Amino acid sequence: MKTIILGPPGTGKTTTLLNLVDEFIQNGIRPKQIGYFSFTRKAANEAAERAAKKFELDVDNDLENFRTLHSYAFQKLSTTKEKMMSSADYKEFGQKCGIPIKTAKYSNEDGTFNSDNEYLTIINTARVKRMDLLDYYDSRTNIIDVERNTLYLLSEELKKFKKQKGLKDFTDLIEEFIEKEITSTFKVLFIDEAQDLSRIQWEMVRQIWQDVDKTYIAGDDDQAIFKWAGADVDHFISLKKEVDKIETLDQSYRIPGGPIHELSQKIIGNVQNRFNKEYKPRGEEGILKRYSDVTQVDMSEGNWLVLASANFFLDDIKELCELRGWYYQHKGRNSIDVKLLMALQNWEHWRKGAMLTHIEVKNIYQYLGTNVADGFREGKLLHSEDKYRIEDCKKDYGLLTDKVWYESFEGLDNFTENYIRNMRANGEKINANPRIKMSTIHGAKGGEAEKVLILQDLTNAALETFSYDPDELHRLFYTGTTRSKKELHIVDPKNFDRAYILWLIQEQKYR
Repeated sequence: MKTIILGPPGTGKTTTLLNLVDEFIQNGIRPKQIGYFSFTRKAANEAAERAAKKFELDVDNDLENFRTLHSYAFQKLSTTKEKMMSSADYKEFGQKCGIPIKTAKYSNEDGTFNSDNEYLTIINTARVKRMDLLDYYDSRTNIIDVERNTLYLLSEELKKFKKQKGLKDFTDLIEEFIEKEITSTFKVLFIDEAQDLSRIQWEMVRQIWQDVDKTYIAGDDDQAIFKWAGADVDHFISLKKEVDKIETLDQSYRIPGGPIHELSQKIIGNVQNRFNKEYKPRGEEGILKRYSDVTQVDMSEGNWLVLASANFFLDDIKELCELRGWYYQHKGRNSIDVKLLMALQNWEHWRKGAMLTHIEVKNIYQYLGTNVADGFREGKLLHSEDKYRIEDCKKDYGLLTDKVWYESFEGLDNFTENYIRNMRANGEKINANPRIKMSTIHGAKGGEAEKVLILQDLTNAALETFSYDPDELHRLFYTGTTRSKKELHIVDPKNFDRAYILWLIQEQKYR
């Protein structure tokens, strides 16, 4: 029996799956008889950790089949990390072939291939789509500066390189899994985030579920935003013809009613091929605002998620945050380094009489410059078993000041000092978790915030994609607009010819 579970944004799709896992274990299904595969390692780990906690199980032994598909292939084929292509191996290959490769690696999180070299990207995408390389090349209209014959020759050279060195990549693992016709002994199978699986992953899934009693395929085709990496949402949608049951989770616990819900529905309504489904928003009505420029947006309060179609569109937001003294995170990095943050906080506590460990003192010394006497600046003479008052270090360990941080931290550049002073003057809380987070829409999938800001700007590649595959961008911006729990703020592009949302909602009144 096969069931599709459709989970619109915020409807609790993963929670529903985990509850089913609980039920099967309670009804006597052994954990090792359950396969739980997700597109991302994070989601698979979440399921394993919850089941382990509830039933006092060991994640590594009892729940070894809660993982991503590529890691399952890795396990079943008894591969080791040393036999996998690394970034260094790709760079060596590039040097051998005379092509520049700065970045080339498979993500451990979701198995997708990321490279700054378009030849390598095209080669891998054709493989996960299960297409002949040259047929895939010929089918694309937006491939720029990639020569057809060179592409084929590089593909052949890459095969030779891996064979000579005895190496494999994640796509090789799945290909080998399929070729060896490996099956499973699962009683129950869960496939989460199904909309993001590629054609080759679907082949693997079909092979796994051959002898499975019950299979649950969960996802949301409307949030299928990884087509660029080879995801085959059309295959997911086509499964409606062969499954026994389709369930739709119809209550969102995230999206507020009113204009935000209406806007998201208007966007997704433009998608041609999709599951027809509706869901109810929360009873609370959301707020939708539009701005002509980022400088009009007041982010002085609350938790924000700032989204764009590409990272470089976020540069204006970073500058705004730095000008206004707002604490932010971009690409997973805080605008204030964690070590500096701890040094600042500990310095103020120290000045007020607190005792610090030798590690905390050494961290502070890094920023004090000449305010620490020669021979003491690295804190090597501090004892690991002791704690220190500021008076102790002034007396015996070379500390020459106990003034406020901006008069003592000589190691700070003027920009950083002014930025921190602006934050403090504005009452900004400087802690380990910035309240403003920036991300691409792809990077924020699954995330949410009370206040979401979306930039409408599009890259040239996105504009071209829109011309031949509009559904891809409809889904992308639908995913962005459905991250908001209370407020959605939309900034007009610098160039109105390079916008997305205006093409769809220019008649929409959302001021």
